[in-house]
Amino acid sequence: MTPDSSAPLSAAAARAALQARLPLVRKPAQYLGLEHNAVSGEFRPHDLNFCLLFPDIYEIGMSHQGLQILYHILNSQPGVTAHRSYAPDTDMEALLREQKLPLCSLEAGMPLARYDVLGITLPYELCFTNILTVLDLAGLPLRARDRDEGYPLVLGGGSCAFNPEPVADFFDAILVGDAEEAVVRIAEVLRTAKAEKTDRDGVLARLATVTGVYVPAFFAPRYENGRFAGMKPLRAGYTRVRRAILPELDDGGNQCRPLVPVVGTVHDRLAMEIARGCTRGCRFCQAGIIYRPVRERSVAQILDWADRGIAASGFEEMALLSLSTGDYSCLDELVLALMNRFARKRVSLSMPSMRVGTITPAIMEQIRRVRKTGFTVAPEAGSERLRRVINKGITEADLLATCKNAFSLGWKLVKCYFMTGLPTETEADVEAIVELVRAARNQAGAAWKSVQINLGVGTFVPKACTAFQWEGQLGLEAAQERIHLLKRLLPARGYHLKWHDPRQSYLEGVFARGDRRLSLLVEAAWQRGARLDSWGEQFNLALWQEAAADCGLNPDDYLRPRCLDEALPWEHLDCGVSRDFLLRERERAFSGIYTPDCRTHGCQGCGICDFRTIKPTLHREAPEQSAQSLPAEAPAEGGQPPRCCYRVRYSRRPPSHLLGHLELLVLVFRALRRAGLPIAYTQGFNPSPRVSFSQALPVGMESLAEYFDMELTRPVMADAALVEALNRELPPGLVVSRVTPAPKKQAGAVRNLYEIDLPEHADAAALAAKVEAFRAAERFPLTRFRKGKSATFDIRPLVASLEVGAGKIRLALIQEQGRPGVSPREVLEQVCALAHEDALCARIVRLESGDVGSGLSN
Repeated sequence: MTPDSSAPLSAAAARAALQARLPLVRKPAQYLGLEHNAVSGEFRPHDLNFCLLFPDIYEIGMSHQGLQILYHILNSQPGVTAHRSYAPDTDMEALLREQKLPLCSLEAGMPLARYDVLGITLPYELCFTNILTVLDLAGLPLRARDRDEGYPLVLGGGSCAFNPEPVADFFDAILVGDAEEAVVRIAEVLRTAKAEKTDRDGVLARLATVTGVYVPAFFAPRYENGRFAGMKPLRAGYTRVRRAILPELDDGGNQCRPLVPVVGTVHDRLAMEIARGCTRGCRFCQAGIIYRPVRERSVAQILDWADRGIAASGFEEMALLSLSTGDYSCLDELVLALMNRFARKRVSLSMPSMRVGTITPAIMEQIRRVRKTGFTVAPEAGSERLRRVINKGITEADLLATCKNAFSLGWKLVKCYFMTGLPTETEADVEAIVELVRAARNQAGAAWKSVQINLGVGTFVPKACTAFQWEGQLGLEAAQERIHLLKRLLPARGYHLKWHDPRQSYLEGVFARGDRRLSLLVEAAWQRGARLDSWGEQFNLALWQEAAADCGLNPDDYLRPRCLDEALPWEHLDCGVSRDFLLRERERAFSGIYTPDCRTHGCQGCGICDFRTIKPTLHREAPEQSAQSLPAEAPAEGGQPPRCCYRVRYSRRPPSHLLGHLELLVLVFRALRRAGLPIAYTQGFNPSPRVSFSQALPVGMESLAEYFDMELTRPVMADAALVEALNRELPPGLVVSRVTPAPKKQAGAVRNLYEIDLPEHADAAALAAKVEAFRAAERFPLTRFRKGKSATFDIRPLVASLEVGAGKIRLALIQEQGRPGVSPREVLEQVCALAHEDALCARIVRLESGDVGSGLSN
């Protein structure tokens, strides 16, 4: 398992060395581990220690619900600890390599190689090279066969586990299916193996006995005439891996203290999975197959989760998650109960997976009570014929009615998602997309000029375990032609077309149905510099094509149609849905026959349910009357809450000095909500807390003299108990010192005093001469370049004092409200001639801040 646990740990030294250079990277706070509700950073060598890794950057990984579920489950097990890490951005990767530092966990700052298990999520195909980045920065050999007992086990899981073959050689084992119960069993097996000092082969043999665990080393791919010909089992009795299925969803209690990010993420909210699985049967949808059967949580469970989750997080938005949230059995009652509870707290509700025809006017009315969250529908195809082929089960009338309701209730923007390249698609089907969205916009009636339709278009990628797994994928040139056709046909005004890059879809399609040979391609492309391929600015298809040529592989061959009797690389992994069912659905697709929803039309014979342990779980009970009868928020008399203003003074020390200003704002807002303070909000479309902050402090600077003013709807006791309550909710480094009534008048000019530690290599004599010359000068012009424009102004009047001595600088700057100011780093670079990196990494502390001429300090 891991190296000798008695070896000295250098985590503190590694973290200190890294933090000193973090001001050089984008959004350094994402590497600090300051998330609210994260577990302790204590590393217990005798525990079973997991590090859960998401192979994409923080703002994507922190939004991933699956990782958080495992995090909380593992940390609830005796003798088990789970920490986290994410793929570094390219600038952070370069910094780690330059400083020869390993990738570490967020909670403990511990090098990943010190953990027993690295659990890597497999969320989508374009993150495959990021897996190699993580392994390499951790100091591990890339391929499982090259790792011995001195290295952590590398486990995988996630939606790509249903065809993991392109990356199988990098993993010791991969979990296929639901993880909640399986990961507990895996932890039990590994704890026992660690205690008994079992060798690696023995550990893998034990893991293979856990339902859903796939050990790639126990299978070997066969090839005939350069084509994949099947998998050969290498271990008796281990010939097929059955997907792990969770019979029923729990009450969500493990997730009622969600991790609260310190950097903005793509989905920054309380995410509540109200159901898993979908019964609609869209034939292109892998998720609709691999998450069967449908399992709903009860209304009571969801309401309890929402109460506890919002209180523990301070989030201002909650999301109801499911593959098809609109199909939840008690959705109208649930939404009403949630909004009656949370509208008064200014917590909004979003439902990102709504299906056309399930979004009722009653639900729309409830959603808009706080703020109008996004409104997205997914017709997928433009024509009625093609929607029958893919079994979408919605009509044009459904879509038009939904849009009409949205526009009538005040929405000005509707997003529609479509795919091109679906089986049997013709040019007429693509043209039908434009006709459909034009008709949708016309549903706004007389207001049609003021509304907009945003189209999102992606190229269809055939996925394993679906009825279309045998079909071909649109070639790159043909996919680009579809986009050009839409651009030509779509009117210029009132519509905005966004498309997923067909080049990225091309590579996704290569890996979606690829075999183990593609591990050579992943490694070769990574060696050439492929990183973060799901990000358009990073993706480079030419690099992949060059790597494929080096490996003797033809990527186009992976996009071709498959014969029905052809061996498929994932057939040794049993998703639970029968091959006969998929073939039957394929036949019905090409006949244009709709397969009804088994939720309402009886079992369709997919093979997933045994109707004893594995069966659909639906909840049709109404929520408690008390939940429904809570009154909606009543505004204070006159429409405005009373004004009670307080000033909160605090210091900002490491590691919180690496938070950006916008990150700090959101963090404080959520801390105030968790502390239960009655914050006043602005009025209008998007209410926000009435909180104002002192002058923004640049990332990496410390301060002993920060403050923010907050408006409350009622007075509170500004005492030591309030200070203590706020400090409980703030991360290390942010410390509230006192709370007082806020001054009625804001200062017109502020004097800030800074102390700066000079770099050890600074030339003291030369520096003193430059300072003296500056002090003697009447003017000192500084030119700034922003957004392609330059502006020059005199900073000499803004520097009240500048002194140097004993390796430190003391600097006083004047900031006048509404006028350009100068930062300490600009003074270091322009006046003292320090290099840019030295100025960024210099320790700068704001000691005092007060009105000019008042003699008062904040």
